[in-house]
Amino acid sequence: QVQLVESGGGLVQAGGSLRLSCAASGLSGSIFKFKTMAWYRQGPGNKRFFVARISGGGITNYADSVKGRFTISRDNARNMLSLQMKRLKPEDTAVYYCNNIDTSWPWGQGTQVTVSS
Repeated sequence: QVQLVESGGGLVQAGGSLRLSCAASGLSGSIFKFKTMAWYRQGPGNKRFFVARISGGGITNYADSVKGRFTISRDNARNMLSLQMKRLKPEDTAVYYCNNIDTSWPWGQGTQVTVSS
């Protein structure tokens, strides 16, 4: 059973920074390094939106709203995914989740990011 555990969220003032982590476990073999991984976020009452993705080889893509402020990275040896968030804005407030780009793994509990103005 694949398990995704997100961490690193918190309360920060606008302009601040946070670094989110995602640990993937229960994976067979070295499948993680072949999966394009992504971060998503869900605000109150909203659906889940794409934030950033990274291929197994390290190619990245970002939603326009976070481009230039967020950086996605991965550690294939540890089955870990990270999201460095800088110059945070109140509109970045959401629960952040990780998953593969197909969202085929069970969702974790997410990590809450709250940005105060």
